[in-house]
Amino acid sequence: MCTTCGCEDHHHPAHPHPHPHPHPQPAGSLRRISLERSLLEKNDAFAAENRRLFREKGILALNLVSSPGSGKTSLLVATLERLAGQHPVAVVVGDQQTSLDADRIRAAGAPAIQINTGKGCHLDAHGVGHAVEHLEPRPGTLLFIENVGNLVCPAPFDLGERHKVVILSVTEGEDKPLKYPDLFAAAELMLLNKVDLLPHLEFDVDACLGYALEVNPRLEVIRTSARSGEGVDAWIAWILAQSAALAD
Repeated sequence: MCTTCGCEDHHHPAHPHPHPHPHPQPAGSLRRISLERSLLEKNDAFAAENRRLFREKGILALNLVSSPGSGKTSLLVATLERLAGQHPVAVVVGDQQTSLDADRIRAAGAPAIQINTGKGCHLDAHGVGHAVEHLEPRPGTLLFIENVGNLVCPAPFDLGERHKVVILSVTEGEDKPLKYPDLFAAAELMLLNKVDLLPHLEFDVDACLGYALEVNPRLEVIRTSARSGEGVDAWIAWILAQSAALAD
């Protein structure tokens, strides 16, 4: 079991490089605190190596995080379809089981590697690094890391990404930024997704944005919909601006 987030050992069937997690100790144990620190330190070391590789190759790595059902994969597919033929892309997909999302992404024309975490609730830098080795992205690639659907566990795990992007669907509660502040505080951009459904919902957009900015005053927000296409061009413009900034 992961002592940081409470999930059980992670598994990467497509990339068999197991890294056993320490077993939890009784509450208040100094040993448990030490193991948690050790786990994150090891992850951060792998993340630093990933970041070095991305920097050397001019790769923009984006860590996309959301709760399940936010429309993250649909939005990513729409993004890849718009970028097709204009920019090299690659995708690392995290899910507990199945390769369904990776199959959808490959069908959109993008190379993708699936990482199945089993009972694990987040991706880690070690697994992402091995996935990127298999993808062999070209210099200047836009690398999208679609994390496991979860607003809690991915927050403290650095994957070596340039930016964290949190996706919040309007079918969820507008108070999610207050309930799960660590992730929203760590993100540079929030995509408020499925906005085409707003006429059919009682979702207070202003309250949601107020809560998000209360947690993170520097957070940028783009309203998006994969179904209607709203905001997708603005999202892509943001991506390309971040990619261009790598050269500065």
